[in-house]
Amino acid sequence: MVDLLFANGTVIDGAGSSGYHASVAVTGDTIQVITGDTSSVDAGRTIDASGYVICPGFIDMHSHSDLKLLTDPDHQPKVRQGVTTEALGMDGLSYAPTTPRALEQLLVYLAAVNGAPPDVRWSSVADFLALFDGNSTCNVLHFVPHAAIRVASMGWSSRLPTDAELAAMRDLTRQGMRDGAFGFTTGLTYAPGAYSDTNELAAIAAVVAEEGGFYCTHARYTLGDRLLDPFREALEIGQRSGAPVHISHYHSPVAGLGAQMTSLVDEAHNRGQDVTFDQYPYPAASTILHSLLPYWVHAGGPQALMTRLADPNVRDLMVRAVEPQWGGQTLDNYIFAHIASDKNKEWEGRSLEELAAHRGGRMVDAVCDLLLEEDLQVAFVARTGNLENIREIASHPAQMIGTDAILTGGRPNPRTYGTYPYVLAQFVRGEGLFSLEEAIRKMTGAPAQRLGLSDRGVIRNGAKADLVLFDPSGVDTPATFDDPLQYPVGIDYVAVNGSLVIDNGQHTGARPGRALRSQ
Repeated sequence: MVDLLFANGTVIDGAGSSGYHASVAVTGDTIQVITGDTSSVDAGRTIDASGYVICPGFIDMHSHSDLKLLTDPDHQPKVRQGVTTEALGMDGLSYAPTTPRALEQLLVYLAAVNGAPPDVRWSSVADFLALFDGNSTCNVLHFVPHAAIRVASMGWSSRLPTDAELAAMRDLTRQGMRDGAFGFTTGLTYAPGAYSDTNELAAIAAVVAEEGGFYCTHARYTLGDRLLDPFREALEIGQRSGAPVHISHYHSPVAGLGAQMTSLVDEAHNRGQDVTFDQYPYPAASTILHSLLPYWVHAGGPQALMTRLADPNVRDLMVRAVEPQWGGQTLDNYIFAHIASDKNKEWEGRSLEELAAHRGGRMVDAVCDLLLEEDLQVAFVARTGNLENIREIASHPAQMIGTDAILTGGRPNPRTYGTYPYVLAQFVRGEGLFSLEEAIRKMTGAPAQRLGLSDRGVIRNGAKADLVLFDPSGVDTPATFDDPLQYPVGIDYVAVNGSLVIDNGQHTGARPGRALRSQ
């Protein structure tokens, strides 16, 4: 007897192979593919999959669900998209391994991304991962984040590490890898990662290479020509360390740069380097408001930052530093996505320029005052992307799908609710940018291969039962920039480790998620 039978659907296996007619049986947490008649199969429950695609669960290669999965384990914005596994620790901005003191500082510094923390605390990757087993709707995997190990080893100092401090970072990284992390991540346009240099990062990545992981980076966008040089540094770190390289949210708003970015990856492949990247499909970035401030203002950590924000002399020094990033001309395209308190909540969905005009002063004062009023808990969406570049980069075979979703606030980037159905509805069905099989590979088999997950991301006998059933003619997302808090349509069944978490379009409340460990 099998526990669950998805009968008579179109199986797309995640490996890029053509879809075929079959059924998928689930026993416990594993699957069996049945290509013949299923009338004699004894199943605890049979779901008619006629008209549905049956595919592996989607693996989000770039998630910011680190604490939200603990405080809101139903995780509906993501599991309703078909996400069954989340990669945590991205952009170097996460919480393990570290020290108790550093953890408390990071919880304040990153509150705009993750909201209020859970009641529990941890230091090691092992302890952090243990919090998710059986307590979340989807699976998680973790990367050693640069900020956590740097603050633990040398505080928020805006300098390069001593030999002893670098050794401490390498030791924490090795322990994190042995506790189950899959690699090392950096966020080189955020403090404290921005204080590092290539030598520091290559030395840490070398440990990851020795432990079988890879280097995953939010590149240093301020470097050199600010176009391709940031990504050249990422490739150099991979070459010097021996670590495979994965570039996060690979994109540029500069017209015509997409082809040069894919050529850069092709050149690396041609010289034998292992390089992949992820990307979301919307023409907009999202991040924390205090990232607009100069790096030197962040030195010393969040309390020192807030002290400086209150200093009129510091504000005078920053008056020309609070400016658009990613090719934007004004801050009118920078829209508040999350403001923590009710006092300022009305500004969600309105621009930084509007706030400054309303308050009748300088932009720097409006930004600093708001950050102080909100204890740094402000995030924004910057509508500065380039659709042509997105499509150019998305078409490359080394591309994988990641949401980069921030789950706080009432006006998040629509990628938080819509990334996967948008790709299926717009890129595949609407534009024919690539085939449905290729889209599924980018969402499942390719991430699993990069991560070394041999039993997930594919449909084959004995694989884990992370599954999605969707209607290929009807899957879509109603989420927009103006109204982003909308669940997808056409994704009716999602199973995680054999348990249905979405059943006929409804969340079941089940929490079968596991922490996946690399070793």
